Amino acid sequence: MFPEDFVEWASISETKKGRRVIRFAALGSGSRGNAMVVQTARTTVLIDCGFGQRELARRLGRLDLATDVVDAILVTHEHSDHIGGAAACARRHDIPLYMTHGTCSAGLRQGDSADNLDIRLIDGHAPFEIGDFEVRPFPVPHDAREPVQFTLSDGCRRFGMLTDIGVATPHVIDMLSVCDALVLECNHDAQMLASGNYPFALKQRIAGRLGHLENSAAAEILARLDRKRLQHVLAAHLSEHNNTPALAGAALAAILDCDPAWIGIASQDQGSEWRTIS
Repeated sequence: MFPEDFVEWASISETKKGRRVIRFAALGSGSRGNAMVVQTARTTVLIDCGFGQRELARRLGRLDLATDVVDAILVTHEHSDHIGGAAACARRHDIPLYMTHGTCSAGLRQGDSADNLDIRLIDGHAPFEIGDFEVRPFPVPHDAREPVQFTLSDGCRRFGMLTDIGVATPHVIDMLSVCDALVLECNHDAQMLASGNYPFALKQRIAGRLGHLENSAAAEILARLDRKRLQHVLAAHLSEHNNTPALAGAALAAILDCDPAWIGIASQDQGSEWRTIS
């Protein structure tokens, strides 16, 4: 169920302003598992589910949520740190799974059965609705079958998410401009990756056009966006071996000309606290 203080506050806000309230939080972000929750007082959406059921319940509990409040799971792509727990969670709690045909095909081929699953195939360019949200998927360059990322809007406010991408396309910039809140991948620092002990082939994959965003590349994307409504920036998918929160925060803060402490960090173990789009 929803925490009473959030429902009460959201109700008061809606009554006063005639608008809905959106809040979001990371349950965890990194190579060992990813999940993001985005919520209004009436709709709760999980973006990715890379944790097993017990761990997911524990992480939701940290935010005073239970798994049975989740209305839908959006899956960005088939890599196990994003889809690993999605089928079991969806099957147990009768939650619909939204994913592209390519993600579904590749994900199920890795061992999940479609039995007793409500799978809703999406077009990577076509918007659709889940409760209070209009969801807009958009394709991204990444080494997966048909990967997408998402924006979610209630008609007044817009949440955007961008992780697991090698390079930004003009379409990505268009989709993420004029967001009120942005979750942005800052996977690695180029120097740390180059001097680290990863195998050369893995370094090439991470730094390649279908890999992950380096801090300066994430900052460049942020610089290209229309940021006039931006209230929150959360750095996500940080490598535990090739990046630090200080480096990621400093790169993004330089673009926004703000204190690096203002940049939120979604960690692997703790995720993040709730952030509310006002």
